[in-house]
Formats: sequence, structure tokens, C-alpha cells
Amino acid sequence: MIILIVFLAIVFIVLSSTVLKMHPLTGLLLAALGVGIFAGLPIDKLAETIGKGFGELMSKIGLMVILGCVIGAILDQSGAAIKVADVILKLFGEKHPAFAMSVIGAVVGIPVFCDSGYIILHKLNQIVAARTNKPLAVIALSLSGGLFATHTLVPPTPGPLSAAGNLGIADSVGLVILIGLIVSIPSLFLSTWFAGKYAKDVQINEDFTVKPISAYDKKLPPAWKAFMPILLPILLITLASFAKILHFPESLLQWISFLGSPLVSFLLAIFFSYSLFPEKSAEKMMLCFKSGIEHCGTTLVLVGAGGAFGAILKETSLKEMVSEWLTRNEMSGIFLLMITFLIAAFFKTAQGSTTSSMVLTTSIIAPLLATLGFVTPIQITLLVMAAGSGAMIVSHTNDAWFWVVSQFTGISAKDTYRTHTILTGLQGIVSFLMTVLLYFILA
Repeated sequence: MIILIVFLAIVFIVLSSTVLKMHPLTGLLLAALGVGIFAGLPIDKLAETIGKGFGELMSKIGLMVILGCVIGAILDQSGAAIKVADVILKLFGEKHPAFAMSVIGAVVGIPVFCDSGYIILHKLNQIVAARTNKPLAVIALSLSGGLFATHTLVPPTPGPLSAAGNLGIADSVGLVILIGLIVSIPSLFLSTWFAGKYAKDVQINEDFTVKPISAYDKKLPPAWKAFMPILLPILLITLASFAKILHFPESLLQWISFLGSPLVSFLLAIFFSYSLFPEKSAEKMMLCFKSGIEHCGTTLVLVGAGGAFGAILKETSLKEMVSEWLTRNEMSGIFLLMITFLIAAFFKTAQGSTTSSMVLTTSIIAPLLATLGFVTPIQITLLVMAAGSGAMIVSHTNDAWFWVVSQFTGISAKDTYRTHTILTGLQGIVSFLMTVLLYFILA
């Protein structure tokens, strides 16, 4: 009975946002209440459980999501994102511009929402196409593939960060970053190959026709400054993770763990970013904070609501029933990875949001981890990767990302379907296969 209740709740969540046009927050909270009522949970405790689930997840990752969004706004407003792209393009040379664009997208996509990153860098598509005499659609699709890969797999973007919090490994963000980078690598090569083969003949709106373009209209920061807001948190978080694994001396480990905590490392990156604005730095940083906080508001609400939904599920008998069924049928860990992947793909395709898909999926899976033997940080990190892989499948017309790629590239919706949509589906499959391979090697 409880499985039917949860299934109907999931269907309601999808229909509430797609058919009934309700805000996802309302759909999630109503679904949580419905599951609690029909599962026979104490009525007088439902509101308290929902509030507790919302608050507990916010306490773990709320500030990290906010600071990650601020870093993204800083990269945009300072011109650092353009500088990062320019450096990577020079590194790979003009012989491999499509792959260079995938790498640019992957680097910028770590701290920046993929749609924001594409808007920031869309002018670069024309610059690179003009320099290298490559079709604009090939360059643009390579960029979008790189952005999407790390957006769904590598913190501090909200999707994987929220999924890690839902599954109880918020303290192992460094491991999630490392595994996410590994899983995203095949997707970069896939994006380059697919764009070169299937986007070269795509027709471009005449307003976007490649023509000589003047240099970026802002004075760009030095390369080392431009990379620092991205690399500093990653390096500190990764160092802290390895310090624990290698058993550093306790006194040293305490300081490294402090500096390498996501909250402190993000703050240090933001503090350093004042140097990206030589003039009126305080005023410009204030604008970045305002923009970043506004951008992540909806994400925070959805993350918290997902935590509330998960808290209700934990109070039901779902965990016992599913674990008993899995045990009786002797299902392996691969099966849970597959289930996670499919649930995330269902949510993504149905309601469009990658972040919502990951939040909802991990909320459902979280109560089952211990009884199914997923207890180590490596195992749970691979579940985050499975959810991220599923949340790539597929970007179509109910997804803002679809329209950003279409409108900022100048290609028709029909051509966006046969290139961008198919690519996101293939990226999800390839990333999941990489996740399964890592499960066999590491778990």
C-alpha cells in the first residue's frame, strides 16, 4: 500500500507543476502531507516532521548553495569567466576548438548554473567560430555539453550538492567533487564528437551568423585571479578529504579540515574575489551578492521542500518494505544505482529541472541506504552520480536550459531537439555507465 501511495505522490508532484501549473514548493508540500495522512502517520506530528526535514537539510547545505551562487555571479560580473575561457582556448590551440569549448564549459559549469554560464559565454561561441572557421552550432553544442556535464555532477552547483546533503554525505563534498570530475570526463569527449558529427549542418538564424567580433568590452582580470574563485574551494576541499584519508597529524588535520570545509573555502574564495574588482570593489561585490542570492532563492526553497518530503518518507514503512523486497530478490548494489538513475530520469523528463530531479530522487532513496548496504562515502557518492546522470535525461521544451541553448545560439526548436536534446540523453547514459564502472572498481 505504501508503495502505491508514494508512487501516486510522485505522479502528483509531476502533474502539479506541469499540468496544474502549481509552484513546485506547493506540490512537494502537499505530496508530503498526503503521504503522511494516507500512510497513517500521527496527524499532530506531520507539520513538525515537515518543518524539521526542511530545516535539517537547510542547516547542512543552505549556506553552501548561497555562497556557490555568489561565486557564480562574481565570475560573471568581473569578466573572470571570459578570461578562463580565453586561457583554456589558448591552451588547446585552434586545432581543437570544439574540445576546448567543452573543457571551458566544464570548468565554468562547476560553480555556475549551466544556463547562466551559457549566457555568459555565448559571445565566445561566435569569437571562436570566427577565429577557427568552424560551424557555430558545433562550437555552441560543445560548450553546452561541457557546461551540462559538471552542472549535474560536480559541486558546488546545487544539484549534486543538494543530493549529497540528502544522502548524508555533506561532509564528504571533496569526494563528490573528485568522483564527479572523473564521471564527467567521458561526457566531454562525447559532446565534442557528437557536435562535430551532427551539428555541422545545422542552420543558424541570420542574426547569429558568424562575423568578426571585437574584444570583450570589459577589462579582463589576470588569469590567476580569474581561476582562483573556481580552483581555491576545490583545492581546499580536496586537500581536506585527502588529509583525512592519509591520517595527517591531528593538530594539522584540524586546521586543514577547517579551511577545507565547504563553507570556509567558499568564504575564502569570495574574500579573495574582491581583488577581481580594482575599482569600487565593495560596491560591485555587493551587487554580486544580491544577484547570487536572488538566483539561488528558488533552488533553496526546492531543496528544503525536498528535505521535507524525504523526512515524511523516512517515517513511513517504505524503507522496510523495499529493503525486504530487495533482500528477498537478492538484488545487487547495481540495481539501486539503476533505480536511482531511472527515477531521476523520470523526474527530469517530466518536469524539466535538473536540480529538482536530483533533490526529489535522493529524498526518496535516502531512507533505504543503510538497509541496502550503501553506507560508505564512496558508495553513497556513486548514488549521487547515478542521480546526476539520470537528471541529464533529457532536456526538452519544459526545461529552461533547452531554450537558453536555442535562443542564445540562433537555432530552431526542431534542430535543438535533434542535437541538444539527443546529446543530453547520451550524456546521461555515458555518465551512468562510467558510474557503474567505478562501482565495480571502488565499491
